Amino acid sequence: QAARSTRTIVIAGVPAGLLQDDVMADILTIHFQMSRNNGGDVEEVTYPTRNKGVAYITFEDPEVVESVLKKDQHLLQDKRLSQLYPLAVTRYRQHVSSSLIHLVSLMP
Repeated sequence: QAARSTRTIVIAGVPAGLLQDDVMADILTIHFQMSRNNGGDVEEVTYPTRNKGVAYITFEDPEVVESVLKKDQHLLQDKRLSQLYPLAVTRYRQHVSSSLIHLVSLMP
């Protein structure tokens, strides 16, 4: 089994407070499983987290992380959302940089 951190990405810009947390986690799962988003089999979604608007997605295959990161822009789209939400997708690290968290705090 590949180390969990090599199979995990950090998502910023998740619209908080619009839907129930489990519904938002489902929407994120669907988004990152779609081939058009360079996705693959999702093992786990961690949402909500201590940081507002941030989620962690763990894939079954570490190669999916690489393909997801190569996609230019991730737009979260679902019939339950009133608009498209751009997501910032980064590689998971043990210590998420404070600059990313600062960036998230500036998002509307």
